[in-house]
Amino acid sequence: MKIVVTGAAGFLGQRLIRALLARGELAGPSGRAEPIEQITAFDVVPLAGIDDPRVRPVAGDITDPAQLEKLVTAETASVFHLAAIVSGQAEQDFDLGLKINFDATRAVLERIRSLGTKARFVMTSSVAVFGGALPATVEDSQVWAPQSSYGTEKALADLLLADYSRRGYVDGRSLRMPTIVVRPGKPNRAASSFASGIIREPVNGVDAVCPVAPDTVLWLMSPNRAIDNLIHGHDLSGERLAKGRVINMPGLSISVEAMLASLRRVAGDDVARRVKFERDPAVERIVNSWPGNFSADYARALGFVFDEGFDDVVRAFIAENPAVAA
Repeated sequence: MKIVVTGAAGFLGQRLIRALLARGELAGPSGRAEPIEQITAFDVVPLAGIDDPRVRPVAGDITDPAQLEKLVTAETASVFHLAAIVSGQAEQDFDLGLKINFDATRAVLERIRSLGTKARFVMTSSVAVFGGALPATVEDSQVWAPQSSYGTEKALADLLLADYSRRGYVDGRSLRMPTIVVRPGKPNRAASSFASGIIREPVNGVDAVCPVAPDTVLWLMSPNRAIDNLIHGHDLSGERLAKGRVINMPGLSISVEAMLASLRRVAGDDVARRVKFERDPAVERIVNSWPGNFSADYARALGFVFDEGFDDVVRAFIAENPAVAA
């Protein structure tokens, strides 16, 4: 089978491609496991660092119709749509956020519809679709009320995917992800970027600034669980998604203070002391509009996985990035 991954050069995109190559197969149009023949890795910049004959790197503009015609073809069995503009950047650049987070999603869905293949389509959504007065634990039935452009764009994409699936144009599923922590590399422009930074930078011997209060509660998932869930979500049969195609992922509800306590236990006092608090009202406004805990009953019933504790998340980051911890 042939697969397309958009946002392939990003952190999750690269990890997903490596996991798919190692796995070697996915549920195909027949519903049975089929070997992966080719992964078209698409992004605005070429994918680098993955040397496998099954990977075809392609760079371009995902909203260009001519590009999409070449990218998604009648032979494309599945699309993992990870291309996105992160929350902080989407808030600063409304046009770019709308173009990539919504227009591009619609363009890919419409390309599949035009082909009539009913390809399997997996995308990531965000807890940013919620906002306003929220209960301590958000149920799957909670009404969406985004408080940012990013959250609005993700909510629109979720609604569109659900309707395209209802009409039988695609076999879609949107996985509403918690904040993914710990991301390696440099900070990005996401409002939640600090959640990785307050672990990654101190472990690397660098001071870090936390822009929110210590008692701020976040809904988190490790990169490993995120990849597990993307693949699991893909392989679920459409018949099992009777309660909806947009699924709140299970995660770990934890305060910033508790995250730093885990860092202290795993990496030591000297490392944890590298985090300083300098509250940023703009970041707090966005982050505090997001829920800090979900029931995720639907996802749990479908077999999606979550992290049991944050100490293991920190340990996994150090183990996977030995040069960082040196």
